[in-house]
Amino acid sequence: MKFGICNETWQGWEFPATCDAIAAAGYQGVEIAPFTLNEDPRLITEAAAIEVGKTARAAGLEVIGLHWLLVKPAGLHLTTADAAVRRETVAFAQHLARLCAAMGGTVMVWGSPKQRGISDGERYEDGFARAAEGVRQVCEVAGPLGVTVAMEPLTLAETNFLTSVEETARFIRAVGHPACRLHLDVKAMSGESKPIPQIIAENAGALAHFHANDPNLRGPGFGEVDFVPIAKALREAKYEGYVSVEVFDYSPDPQTIARKSIEYLRTVFG
Repeated sequence: MKFGICNETWQGWEFPATCDAIAAAGYQGVEIAPFTLNEDPRLITEAAAIEVGKTARAAGLEVIGLHWLLVKPAGLHLTTADAAVRRETVAFAQHLARLCAAMGGTVMVWGSPKQRGISDGERYEDGFARAAEGVRQVCEVAGPLGVTVAMEPLTLAETNFLTSVEETARFIRAVGHPACRLHLDVKAMSGESKPIPQIIAENAGALAHFHANDPNLRGPGFGEVDFVPIAKALREAKYEGYVSVEVFDYSPDPQTIARKSIEYLRTVFG
């Protein structure tokens, strides 16, 4: 199994130093939040993205792809009835697909819960249809570049849209593009009614990417989730992508998070 980690764990660090630290901890890949490279990712050029990829590779890492897609700039939204905002959101995500490919990445994890929720007074069905059309347009750019848009189910505590794997699978079918697939996150799946290994088995064919973390917002092995059956399910699903560490609690420090997380993952994956 290949292991990666998200670069925003090293808050405030320059990207080259982050890559060196990730490689030193034993990871093979880095997953990048675009806003960590520029407060306004619209200003990142494809030429600059190529250099980001070179920096990662010089440290011995592969760029896995992008996540936290719509955090910045402000004002983006996927399901809104405001057509101008949707057009801007789609154009921005298409830009990110080009950047991802230029870096050498192949996955864009679409979480961004605040930028996809159905607003009060709007019909769910309308928001669903608008989102499906928007993501389809992004996939039409991403797909030919070899980039997969991986939709991430999140919990009701974070959003009211795509809050289960079942709902997200239905959304992916509605998008109807081969570049639109599924992302699974241990923290989010911990809120599902089905056991995580069962979810993995039932969605093996659609699975594009996987985040390892815990409902306590820390890394794998820092909480109560037992990853042994999760690792077994991923192996049985013949999953060949990255298991990428994503945390939201950055204590005690990035090096400890990275080191202990990969030690635990190596233990459970064997």
